[in-house]
Order: sequence, then C-alpha cells, then structure tokens
Amino acid sequence: MKKLHQQLLTKIKEKTKNKPFRSKHCLKTYCGTDDPSYNLSNPQMRTIAKNWLRKNSDLLDSQFIELLDSLYEGKTDTEKRLAGMFLEYLSKKRKKIDPFKIARWLDNLQGWCQVDSLCQSSFTAAELLSNWQKWKKLLIQLNKDENLNKKRASLVLLVKPVRQSENKELALFALNQIGRLKEERSKLITKTVSWLLREMVKKHRRLIKDYLEKNQTSLPAIAVRETKRKLETGKKT
Repeated sequence: MKKLHQQLLTKIKEKTKNKPFRSKHCLKTYCGTDDPSYNLSNPQMRTIAKNWLRKNSDLLDSQFIELLDSLYEGKTDTEKRLAGMFLEYLSKKRKKIDPFKIARWLDNLQGWCQVDSLCQSSFTAAELLSNWQKWKKLLIQLNKDENLNKKRASLVLLVKPVRQSENKELALFALNQIGRLKEERSKLITKTVSWLLREMVKKHRRLIKDYLEKNQTSLPAIAVRETKRKLETGKKT
C-alpha cells in the first residue's frame, strides 16, 4: 500500500473508530459488490476526502495517479468510492490522466455504486471531445468487453457529456453504444440504457424521439417507458 493511501486509510479508521465492516450481504444486495465497507455515509466520505485534499494541496500529478491506483486496488468499497471523489474534485489533475487508465481501474470494480463513482460525475464533454479518438477507442473497447461492469461504464461515461453538449457526433456515438447493448437483460445495463437516453433529451430531443420510435420494440421496456415519460413530462416518473 502506498504511503498516501495509508495516511488516508488511517483517517477513515479514526472516523469510524475501527468499527466492524458493514454486512457484505447488504452491499451485495444493493450495490452488487462483495467488497466489505467501513460504516461511512457519502457526506462523511466527502468530508474526509475534502479535508485530506486540503492538507495535501501540493500533491504532484504522479502522486495523484499512484494514490488512485492504490485505492482502486484496495480491499474495501469505501476506498474505491473515495477514489472517485478525488477524481471529481481534482479536475486539473484528472484531465492529464490517460483514458485507458479507466479500463485498468474497472478491473477492480463491481456493482453500480463502484462503477458510477468512477464514471458518472467526473469526465466532461470538453474532456472527451478534446481527446476524442482515444476516448472513442476506449468506450468501444469497454462496450464490447464480457465484463458487465465495463459494459455499464461504456454508457455511464457518456451520461454527463451528452447532458452538457449539443455535439451530434457524440450523441450518435452514444446511440451506437446503446444499440450494441440494448438486448442485454441485466439491470446493470437496462437501467443505464434508460438513464443515458433520458439525459440526452435535454440537448438532443428530436434525435431521441426519432430513435425511440424506430427502436422501441428492441429496447428494454424500462428504457422505452421512462424515456417516453421524460419526453412528455420532463420527468423520469
């Protein structure tokens, strides 16, 4: 374990007073992971992350990468989701990361909580489009992987960008990603298909309306239902 990782883990243990890990059964049932977890809420985890970053504001780019590598290899769900928070907060350092690092980190993640903590809130449309050929290659690779967590990541990584950008190439690419996965029946995928389509409505309403009409018989029922409702009411439910 890297030194910075050990320092952070010490802070986590201080906060929880070395309480036992939460039940694995709870995490498996809700989040889809076998990893144990410290008994910390998301707000508590964010407080730990922000305080630690303030005290380590001189963190070098190389140290940041080493810390993330170590956290994603950690034994607990808590460590892996904290890594996602660091990615969210340190945007300047995040922009320097090779996109293919994500594929390696995903090897250690399972379940929607962990995958989304890495992929949902950090990488922006501007970041993807500034290095589009590499990101495109990564996203296709994840989409075709046998690992369902990587398939989910191939869609979740596009949620924020398509919500932010009117770029048509990006939108059409997202629909192609959905097209390759629309027959998957795992909830890890069907719910993500719905999520991505709904997020595209804001910037690509006409495109999504046409796509839904042409593909509603092959798309997951939940995606058709929720996207239609989003188009009609502006809400998921």
